Amino acid sequence: MSAKRRGALDPHSVLVIGLGRFGTAVSATLTEQDWDVLAVDQSLELVQKWSDQFTHVVQADSSDVEALRQIGAGDFERAVVAIGSNLEASILTTANLADLGVPSIWAKAMTKQHARILQRIGAHHVVLPEREMGARIGRLLVGSLADYYELESGFGIGRMSCSDKFADKTLAQLDLRARYGVTVVAVKHIGGTFEDARPETPIKMGDQLVITGSTERLQQFSGRA
Repeated sequence: MSAKRRGALDPHSVLVIGLGRFGTAVSATLTEQDWDVLAVDQSLELVQKWSDQFTHVVQADSSDVEALRQIGAGDFERAVVAIGSNLEASILTTANLADLGVPSIWAKAMTKQHARILQRIGAHHVVLPEREMGARIGRLLVGSLADYYELESGFGIGRMSCSDKFADKTLAQLDLRARYGVTVVAVKHIGGTFEDARPETPIKMGDQLVITGSTERLQQFSGRA
């Protein structure tokens, strides 16, 4: 049963299966960026709750490959399996999307073992939201990073405020890459917006710096800054 009639598929379309907190957050973010979202859940209550929020909202059992065929799941280039605690439904849904030939499948995992299974049956990207958020908070608690994202194991990107230790110098003068093994890629001056970092860019106290480097180097640098 469909709470909204699905329109024509366009290139900026994403199939999101599961309307829990994770799935609705993904759907809302995509909708805000003007992407066409087909949100799917087995719960009629959730479908009715979100029917006015996302582009198309459909009630369907995603563990049934025929149900996915009926809603055109195989036509999507991108799909997100946002099913949480129901591991069987998560695994079957991911396998079904892989069988339908969806080129890019993102899947939420609850445990490392769950993640390994999802990868083996066809998920191209697997995320462990709680684990990744916990690791991120752990990084932020140590040092002066205001934000941190791990791009891949052992390498990340962070944001921090410039302290008086590095103020009133250009990036070339600071030479952070040679001294600390980190690279400043963007700078936001007080009252301004982020701009590409250049050797001649002056740094003032309170400026926001976006820096990249190995996780170890970023932590060491943020602790000294």
